[in-house]
Amino acid sequence: MKNNTFGKIFLFVLFNICFLNAFAQNYTINGKVQVNDQAAGGATVSLAPGGLKTACDEHGNFEFKEIAGGEYELLVRLVGAKNFRKKINVNGNIVLNIALEDADTRQLNEVNVQDSSQRMASGNLRQVEGTAIYAGKKTEVINVGNLNANLATNNTRQIYSRVAGINIIEYDGGGLQLGIGGRGLNPSRVSNFNTRQNGYDISADALGYPESYYTPPAEALDRIEIIRGAASLQYGTQFGGLINFQLKKGPADKPVEVTSRQTAGSYGFFNSFNSIGGKVKKLNYYAYYQYKRGDGWRPNSHFDQNGAYLHLDYQFTPKLKVTGEYTYMHYLAQLPGGLTDEEFEADPSQSNRARNWFKVDWNLASVTLDYEFNDHTKINWRSYYLHGSRQALGILSYINRPDPGGQRDLLDDTFKNFGSEIRLLHQYKLVNNQPSTFLGGVRVYKGLTLRNQGNADDGSGPTFKYTGSFPSGSGYEFPGTNVAVFTENIFQLTEKWSVTPGARFEFISTKADGYYATKSSPYDDFYYIQNFEKKTNNRAFVFFGLGTSYKPMKGIELYANVSQNYRSVNFNDIRVVNPNARVDSTLSDEKGYTIDGGIRGHVNSWMRYDLSLFYLKYNKRIGSVNTKSADNLENYRLRKNIGDSRNIGFESLIEGDLLKAISKGTSKYKLSVYTNFALIDARYITSLDPSVRKDNLVEFVPPILFRTGVSFGNKLFDVAYQFSHVGKQYSDATNAERSDRAIDGVVPAYQVMDLSATYRWKLFTLSGSINNLLDEKYFTRRADGYPGPGILPSDNRTFYLTLQVKL
Repeated sequence: MKNNTFGKIFLFVLFNICFLNAFAQNYTINGKVQVNDQAAGGATVSLAPGGLKTACDEHGNFEFKEIAGGEYELLVRLVGAKNFRKKINVNGNIVLNIALEDADTRQLNEVNVQDSSQRMASGNLRQVEGTAIYAGKKTEVINVGNLNANLATNNTRQIYSRVAGINIIEYDGGGLQLGIGGRGLNPSRVSNFNTRQNGYDISADALGYPESYYTPPAEALDRIEIIRGAASLQYGTQFGGLINFQLKKGPADKPVEVTSRQTAGSYGFFNSFNSIGGKVKKLNYYAYYQYKRGDGWRPNSHFDQNGAYLHLDYQFTPKLKVTGEYTYMHYLAQLPGGLTDEEFEADPSQSNRARNWFKVDWNLASVTLDYEFNDHTKINWRSYYLHGSRQALGILSYINRPDPGGQRDLLDDTFKNFGSEIRLLHQYKLVNNQPSTFLGGVRVYKGLTLRNQGNADDGSGPTFKYTGSFPSGSGYEFPGTNVAVFTENIFQLTEKWSVTPGARFEFISTKADGYYATKSSPYDDFYYIQNFEKKTNNRAFVFFGLGTSYKPMKGIELYANVSQNYRSVNFNDIRVVNPNARVDSTLSDEKGYTIDGGIRGHVNSWMRYDLSLFYLKYNKRIGSVNTKSADNLENYRLRKNIGDSRNIGFESLIEGDLLKAISKGTSKYKLSVYTNFALIDARYITSLDPSVRKDNLVEFVPPILFRTGVSFGNKLFDVAYQFSHVGKQYSDATNAERSDRAIDGVVPAYQVMDLSATYRWKLFTLSGSINNLLDEKYFTRRADGYPGPGILPSDNRTFYLTLQVKL
C-alpha cells in the first residue's frame, strides 16, 4: 500500500514537472556592444548562472537563445576596455545597447541606449582593436553607413570627405578604381598605402607593384579604417600607412535580410547592387552581387563591371571562430585617352583615342581563424590567395599626335600572391596594476608577377592577343618573398599615460627573370632579338617606432609617435616600353620616417575633433624628370631617385551636430557640420638630378586641402551639401608649368560642390545626388601612360537616383 501511494505521488510530481516545463517560457537576449561609438568586435559576453558565453561579431552583436526567466548577471569583457557588469531581470525578450569605456577610464554602471543612426560619419580607432594596437597613432574611421554620399559610383571626394590631407585622383566616373594619397604621396591607385580588405592584402603585388586594381563597392562597406605612417610596424613599410576596407556581415538578429539597390544616372549609368545576409545558429553569412555599366561623359568611355563576394563565419565554440571569404571582380573599360592643355581648354569632353582598352580580373580567397585562450589572450591567423590580371591595350604615343594607326601596344600582367599572418595579443598588469598590452606577429608573403609587353593587332576592339611568336617588347617573371616579425607593447604607466614602443624585422627578396626585345635593324627590314637577363636583390633590416598617449581628462587625448618607413623597389616596371617615360636601371629603395603629434577628443556626445601636425622625411625619393637622349634627338620622362624631401603639414577635422548641442540631445533632427582642413609644405631638400633644384615643390602635393559640408535631417530624410577646394600642384619634380605632350605641367586649383538627398519610408529608401553641382571644368591628373597619356579631365555635372528596398 505504501509503495502504491509513493508511486502515485511520484507520478503526480513528475507530471507536474513535465507540465510546467512544457509551458515554461524561454526568452532571447541580444544586443550590441560598442566602445567610443565603434563596434566592439571580439568582446566576450557571459551570463551567470548557467555558464553561458558567446563572442560579439565584427559589428559588436551578440545573442543568447532559449533563456529561462529569472535574474542573471551579464558580464562583457574586451581587451583594452573596462569590464562591464549588469544585473538583468529576464521576463521577456531583451535588447541591449552597451557602451564600454577604455581601460583607463571609469567603470560604467549602467546600460546606455544609443541610436546608431545618429552616429557620426567619422571616428577613430581605440587603443586595442581585435588583435591590433593603435595607441598613440593617427587613426581615422569612415562609418560608411552614416554618409549621405553617392555610394553607387564610389564617389571618392564624398566618401573620404572627413579624412584630412587626402589628395584624390578623379578621372573614373564609374568608381572602378580608387586613387588616393596622403601627406604628399602619389595617389595613383592607392600605391602608397598598404591596402587591405578585412585585414588581408588586395593590391596587385605588395612588394613590387602595390597598386590596387580592385576596390570594394562602397555599398558593401561597413567602415573604412586609415592608419597613417606609424602603421608600418604592424602592416609593412609603406610611407602612407594602412587603409583597410571592412565589409559588412549578416545581421546577427535575423536569419535572412535582403537588400536591393538600383541606381540610374547620367550618360547611361546603371548600377544594380543586391545582397543577402543573416545568422543561422552559429553561422553568419553575407553575400552580394553587383553589376555596373556606363557610357562616360566623353566619347570612347564605355565600361561594364561585375562583382561578387561571399562571407561565411562559423562560431564553433565561444572561443573559436573560423571565417572564409571569396571576392570576384571583372571589368572591361574603353579608355578615351588624355588631352593636351589646348584641347582641354577648348573642350574637355573630347577624345582623341578610340582604340584603347583596359581589362581587369580579380579572384581573392581568404581563411581566418580567431581563437581566444582566455579573457586576456587571443590569437588571429589569416591566410589569403590572390589570382588576378590586368591587360592594357592601345596607343601610348604622344597625345599631341593623332593615332598613327597600325599595331597597338599590349601590356599583360598576371598576379599570383599568397600571404599568411599570425598575431598574438595578450593583456597583463605590470606598472601600478595598470593593464598593459603585448602584440607579436609573423607574416610570410610569396608574390609572383608575370609581365609581358608587345605588339597587338591593328583593330579597334578589345582583342587582347599578341602578334608574332612571342611578345615583341618584353617577357618577365618577378618573384618576391617577404618574411616579417613584428611586435608592439602598450605600457600603461598610469591611468592617463601610456607609452608604446615597437619594432619590425623585414627580409625582402625580389627577383627578375626574363627578356627584353630589341630590333635587329633601325630600318623596315628587321626582326626582334631577345635579350635575356636575371637579377636578384636580397635585403634584411630592422626598424623601430615609438608612440605615446596622454589623456588629461575625459574626452581629451594628446598623442604622438615616430616610426621608420621603407619602400622597396622591384624590377617589374624597369623594362616597360613607353615612349613617354623610361626607368633608371639603378633605381634603389626609398627610406625615411614619419612623426605625428596631435590632440583629439569629443565634447560630450555632439562634437569630435582631431588636430595634428606631421613631419615626413623621404630619402632617395623616386620621381620623374624631363631628360634628353644621348643623341639629343628625343625628350622623355625618366623615373629615378631624385633626392631627399621633407613634408611638413597640419591636418584637422571637426565634426558636430549643432542641434544636439543646443537641445542637449532632445532634438528629433540633426544639423551635422564638418570641416576638414590641411596645410602641407613639401619640398626637396637635396637633389640627385640637376633639373631638380633645392626647394622645388614635391609633385602631387596640393598646399591646401579644404572640404566642408552640412547635413540636415532626421530618421526619415536627410539633405547634405559638400564643398571641396584643392590647391595647385605639380605633376613632376622639375615643377614644369606646361609641356607640349601634356604629361608634365601644373594641375590647377579647383573647387567642386555636391548635393545629396535621402528619404526613407518603411522598407524603401530613395536617394538622389548631383555631383559637380556648378559644372566645374577641372582635372586632377596628367598621365604618362595608361589611362592617358596627357590630361585626364574629371567628370562634369552628373545626376543619379537610387531606390533601395530592404527586407
